[in-house]
This record gives sequence, structure tokens and C-alpha cells, in this order.
Amino acid sequence: MELAFIPSPSRGVLHLGPIPLRGYAFCIIIGVFLAVWLGNRRWIARGGRTGTVADIAVWAVPFGLVGGRLYHVITDYELYFSAGRDWVDAFKIWEGGLGIWGAIALGAVGAWIGCRRRGIPLPAWADAVAPGIAFAQAAGRWGNWFNQELYGRATDLPWALHITSSTDGRVPGYYHPTFLYESLWCIGVGLLVIWADRRFTLGHGRAFALYVAAYCVGRFWIEYMRVDDAHHILGLRLNDWTAIGVFLLAVLYIVLSSRMRPGREAVVEPGAGPDAPSDADTSTASTGTEGETGTDAENADSKDAADAGSVGLDKPAAEDSAGSGEPTDADASAARTESATEPDEASDAPSASSASSRDEAGSAKKS
Repeated sequence: MELAFIPSPSRGVLHLGPIPLRGYAFCIIIGVFLAVWLGNRRWIARGGRTGTVADIAVWAVPFGLVGGRLYHVITDYELYFSAGRDWVDAFKIWEGGLGIWGAIALGAVGAWIGCRRRGIPLPAWADAVAPGIAFAQAAGRWGNWFNQELYGRATDLPWALHITSSTDGRVPGYYHPTFLYESLWCIGVGLLVIWADRRFTLGHGRAFALYVAAYCVGRFWIEYMRVDDAHHILGLRLNDWTAIGVFLLAVLYIVLSSRMRPGREAVVEPGAGPDAPSDADTSTASTGTEGETGTDAENADSKDAADAGSVGLDKPAAEDSAGSGEPTDADASAARTESATEPDEASDAPSASSASSRDEAGSAKKS
């Protein structure tokens, strides 16, 4: 008699009227939001803009879902295209079946498109979201628990998974909860990447490569424990060989990238960073410029208002102005009157001088 075990849910879907709420889909959605949230925080910390990770995820997530499904259908084609099977089931992604290898590969294509549209380097973006992807996988694996799938060999350990469904050839019993092993392993991978990124200042895609390499190590031994149908090559499951190949490529990338491009990117997103002008600064600058370069009508209105204010000064204000030594409107008016009078007096002086000269000349002629 088993004293302790992990129970399986009686069903993996709840119906809210005609709307089905599937546990597998919820786990995937939670994982996506977790990856975007953490990736956004890390991207901002590296000098990027808020929202860039989400904008690129709009491209990466759909591509990743398609890639993950394609990998699963291609590697397990007999589940959909063999005798007695319905090929339409290949499109029923909610029933489970996403290959992480295809999801990462095609998701990278979508991310590359999004990065090119934003003008940012793909490796830098991948480094920011790497631990978030690991945590997203940890959440997504619980979707296998809802579907009672992808478990390991039979066991009598206290944490054995109790499978109760007999659908698709399942045999009810107690098995290794490989979904739980992989979920915990992915959490460890995410924490490892965060620590290594802080300790060694990883850049140019090396944090993402570390995530890939570390995940492959765990996937190898977890995959080896599974008992679901799979293609075997030289005694190993296909996914084991895939894990080995991808692990070697990731390690090779880390080595070559460290030699060719050491350090970390100084700028991950053009125009972003602590020294970049914010929207508020841009708005203030725009407002100030408009105030300085207003239209002629606005300037004329301002002048008229100033003149009206000057005319409307009361007596005490005028006295204060006079007492302070500053010229008043009356002083200015008197000055203009004097200036207008002086040219007339100056013009009279030459006329008087000319008359005097003529008189003297006449007296001299008579003598």
C-alpha cells in the first residue's frame, strides 16, 4: 500500500459554459507571462527600453508554438498519420505535444525578425530572456501533469506520480514524475544563468547559450527515464541525441564567442539608457520651443497685453516707478517732444546767422 504519492488531476479541462478552460494552456500562458516579465526587468537593467521584450515576444511566441508543434508532429508522426489515426489531431495543440527544440529554434527566427524591426542585436535580447525562458518551461511542464503524460518508469518512491488514466495505452500505476524533475531542473537552470550573468558579466548571447547547455544536461537524464513511445537510435531516444548535439553546439558557441567578442554589449538598444531623453523631457523641450518661437499673432497679442497693463497702472504704482529712478511714460513722452523740438531750433540758428552776414555785407558795400 502506497503511503504517499503525487495524485493526478481527475481531468485536465474545466468548462465555463461552452468555453473549455484547459490546464495545459494555462501553464503555457503563465510561462509566457513569466518569461516576458523577467526578461523586461533584465532588459531595462542592461539599458533597454520598457516594452521592447514584449514587442519582440509578439513575434517569438507564435513562431515558437508553431516550431514546437512541428517538431513534435514530425518526430512522432505515427501518432497522427498512421493507420487508424486522424491527421486533424496534429493541430490540436491543447491536447499536449510541444517539442522544446523546435520551439526554441523557430522562436529564435521570430525573435530575429522582431529584433531587426527594432534595430537591436538578437544575442543581447536572448541573454535578457534566457532565465525567464527556463522558468517558463518550469511552469509549462505542469501542463503534462494535467494531461497525465510524459512520466517515467514505475517506482514506489514517496513522490511517485499516480497515473489513473488508461487513454492512449496508459497503464494506471505509480511512476517517476519526470514532469516534476524537469520543472525543478529548469528552475535551477534559470537561477544558474542569473548567477553566472552577474558573476561573469555574460554578453553577446553567452547567457542564452549557458541556459541551453545546462538544460540539455538535465533533459538527457530525464529523457532517459521516460517510458512513452519514442524513436531510438543506437539504444538512445531521439531526444537524447538531440540534447547531446545541442549541448555541444552551445558549449562551442560559448568558447568561440568569449574569444571573438569578450565582454558585454555597451549599448543594447539605440536611443535608450539613463542618458537618453525621456518622453517628459521631450514634451517639455517641445513646449519651450513653441513658446519661444510663437506666431506673430501670439507675439502681437502679448505686446498689446503689456501695453494695456502699462496704461492701466494706478497712481501709486507710477510714483513707485518714478521714485525708483526708472523712466516713466511721461518722461519718455517729454524726451520725444524735446527731440522733436531740437531740430527746429537748430534749423533756425543757420537762418539767423545768414541774415546777420547779409546785413554786414550791405554795410561794408555802402562804406
